[in-house]
Amino acid sequence: MSRRAILVLGWMILCGAREPQIVSDVSDPKVSINYSFHGASEMIFGAIIYPDGQTPTGPIDMAVVLRGPSQSIIVREKQKLGGIIWANVYDTRFRSAPGFYSIASTRPLDKIIDPVNADIYELGVHELQLSPASGMTPTDQLRFENGLIDLREKATLYVNRAGAVTISNGVLFRAQLDIPARAPVGHYTAEAYLIRKGHVIAATSRDISLQKFGFERFVTGAAQNDPLYYGLTVVILAIALGYGAGALFRNT
Repeated sequence: MSRRAILVLGWMILCGAREPQIVSDVSDPKVSINYSFHGASEMIFGAIIYPDGQTPTGPIDMAVVLRGPSQSIIVREKQKLGGIIWANVYDTRFRSAPGFYSIASTRPLDKIIDPVNADIYELGVHELQLSPASGMTPTDQLRFENGLIDLREKATLYVNRAGAVTISNGVLFRAQLDIPARAPVGHYTAEAYLIRKGHVIAATSRDISLQKFGFERFVTGAAQNDPLYYGLTVVILAIALGYGAGALFRNT
């Protein structure tokens, strides 16, 4: 949940608005990754609590977001030089692009939330606050943002699933969001938003940890925390395996 969204919700609480509340949970708060990891499926579910215990007669809409750790990323743009070869010509850095972002909703987002609220709560891949490097013109910024979003949508790291949130009897809700094998490890949040007349009136968030374990965790930790030791170990292991394979083939 963005800082602006937290401030808006805090203001609503201080004003004493009698609005519904959301309680939520996730199917697996700790997702473990090993060599055979092919992705995971996370169920986000919960209930809507109404102040007077009566469900409203009008439509009820929700959006559920599964958001991965923010990353600093450089986006490069290729152009054909001399009509012969493609080369990286321009690049820019985004300081806080989510490594994974999947949003599900009861209906298409443009049908249930107004642009201002979508921007405040970052509901939609094109509403993400990517924090681009300064110095770009608005036209260049939009071009690079669209390029980044397009690349991550093709890699199923940015996903928009309209109609994937179901609400039973106006109270119980659920959404199932997939985490691909290429999703980055780290801290994730599962966020649920209750929407009425284009405005977010309630929200909640749950933490999810996506971490490697076993030998994969040891290798990753060694590579990050002690790269010299890791590099020497890999070289020695490669030499030993090569020598062993050569000896085996000489004896056959």
